[in-house]
Amino acid sequence: MADDLVAHSGSCHCGAVKFEVVAEKVLHVYDCNCSICKKKQNKHFVVPKSRFKLLQGADNITTYTFNSHKAQHTFCKTCGVQSFYTPRSNPDGYGIAPHCIESNTIERIEEEKFDGQNWDQHIEKSGIRQRSKE
Repeated sequence: MADDLVAHSGSCHCGAVKFEVVAEKVLHVYDCNCSICKKKQNKHFVVPKSRFKLLQGADNITTYTFNSHKAQHTFCKTCGVQSFYTPRSNPDGYGIAPHCIESNTIERIEEEKFDGQNWDQHIEKSGIRQRSKE
């Protein structure tokens, strides 16, 4: 594992869904203002699918989609927390909620605004798609 990558452990509120994600110590978190992210205050960092491992709770996850149905918003059926999801911008990766990381592995969080209300105009300028590449 590269020096700047660590294994972060996380879960939903009730602990039914547990995961591990390999990501940087300094997390680059997107604060999106699209219709669903604004309502649920979704801040997330993006990793390639290969760096995410669901440890527990596959049977306790439900999925919500809307509009283009490309984003797969996954939630714990018990507590309702979204610890991770598949973003429309990165179908080859996962968006991880940094507040669901339970380990002591985050050095710092750097936030970037993502203009999801103007998704089509903003997606190419943002560089977010590169976050799910190996």
